[in-house]
Amino acid sequence: MSLFAMGFLLVILHPSTGQFPRACANTQSLLRKECCPPWDGDGSPCGELSSRGSCQNILLSQAPLGPQFPFSGVDDREDWPSVFFNRTCKCEGNFMGFNCGECKFGFSGVNCTERRLRMRRNIFQLTTSEKDKFLAYLNLAKNTPSQDYVIATGTYTQMNNGSNPMFRNINMYDLFVWMHYYASRDTLLGGSNVWRDIDFAHEAPGFLPWHRVFLLMWEREIQKITGDENFTIPYWDWRDAEDCVVCTDEYMGGRHPTNPNLLSPASFFSSWQVICTRSEEYNSQQALCNATSEGPILRNPGNNDKSRTPRLPSSAEVEFCLSLTQYESGSMDKMANYSFRNTLEGFADPQTAISNISQSGLHNALHIYMNGSMSQVQGSANDPIFLLHHAFVDSIFERWLRRHRPMLEVYPAANAPIGHNRENYMVPFIPLYRNGEFFKPSRELGYDYEYLQEPALDSFQEFLIPYLEQARQIWAWLVGAAVIGGIVTAVLTGLILACRKKRRGTSSEIQPLLIESEDYNNISYQSNF
Repeated sequence: MSLFAMGFLLVILHPSTGQFPRACANTQSLLRKECCPPWDGDGSPCGELSSRGSCQNILLSQAPLGPQFPFSGVDDREDWPSVFFNRTCKCEGNFMGFNCGECKFGFSGVNCTERRLRMRRNIFQLTTSEKDKFLAYLNLAKNTPSQDYVIATGTYTQMNNGSNPMFRNINMYDLFVWMHYYASRDTLLGGSNVWRDIDFAHEAPGFLPWHRVFLLMWEREIQKITGDENFTIPYWDWRDAEDCVVCTDEYMGGRHPTNPNLLSPASFFSSWQVICTRSEEYNSQQALCNATSEGPILRNPGNNDKSRTPRLPSSAEVEFCLSLTQYESGSMDKMANYSFRNTLEGFADPQTAISNISQSGLHNALHIYMNGSMSQVQGSANDPIFLLHHAFVDSIFERWLRRHRPMLEVYPAANAPIGHNRENYMVPFIPLYRNGEFFKPSRELGYDYEYLQEPALDSFQEFLIPYLEQARQIWAWLVGAAVIGGIVTAVLTGLILACRKKRRGTSSEIQPLLIESEDYNNISYQSNF
């Protein structure tokens, strides 16, 4: 079956996940600053009648921010999402979603009580039919309108503080492209002024958790529009690659025969139109990207600036990055030294972990190497290679989490760049997610990587892991309790022996293991805990 025909067979409209719920993109919701849509299952806001959740005030983090953004009250993304809404659904148990109508990542079933683990696989280990299905799913997403979400085409001020809503429809794939743009766009300061040193998804601690939930959301929406609950995003293991091996018509699109900056006409990705790539134009107009088509995907892999990115990353560089023990350090931005996050993101040298913004390593190296739509931050998700790349970057993050087993407190609680503290909500997601909620092993979020499987780990050990981790975090209390218990036991034992000695008087032979029948009946066993 052709990919085109498969795409048409799969066109089923289902809800999708993104930024502004359609049910809240209206004057009444914006003026009330409340986004608590009803759940279809019982018709009540947030499914409250079914105990799925309730409409509550948003609790914002009060932790201090870093010095990178010296303004306040000029950007709609500050204290997300309070400029637009200060009341949203707070879901209970394993329920999730803007109306608590879905299950948390890793759970399924009518009542979200069934655990589920999905496997992300190497794209080159997919069968031909699996690979073709993946490509068809992407094309379907590009041609399926989002039913539950819309995008903002103006700032809150341009919307006259909510009385003049400015939203528009968008297809499911471009919804995620737009969200990536919105999180990383410049701040519009009025006139022709902008502030560029701001990014809610990059250059700071939230880079890895943000992209982790971003991929999970993208994955879930493809599962819903296709009806394929087992779908996962494949990854491209680019370590030691000599060129872009996925850049063929069989996979993500080959090179155009006459124009090296375009994709081959044999790939249906060549017909895709990009959005949100003209940041300077938006800045000069003091406008947001409105998802208007801006031309075809650009890609010319390997013809990049070799002085900045001479080659694709090596296995040795990945291993060095994994050896770093600090998740974050210093200024917690792209100038951080010896930071695992900054080294993996690519602003620090992958051989020394010293910040060097004139070079692009690891994650950044791949974007620069692609030399096209992938190489511009705000619009990089237009190229579907973005998904394969970030799935592999996430797997490296996962390897670090498993190797170092950090407590949540390792993720910075304060003084990170705006939007990146542990308790900050991630821009621009509704439902709301905090950065710290995704600083945890992937298996707790319902997915794993095929190449990270541990066959020697049996089910009993797997069962014990979370409990051993909890014990590790409270080991000091356990040791203290053991010491106190030992002292109490020693004192009681001494008292018992003294009493026995006194009762037996001057008996010359003591046989503690031999007890007369009447004495045995008088013994009571008590717990002294």
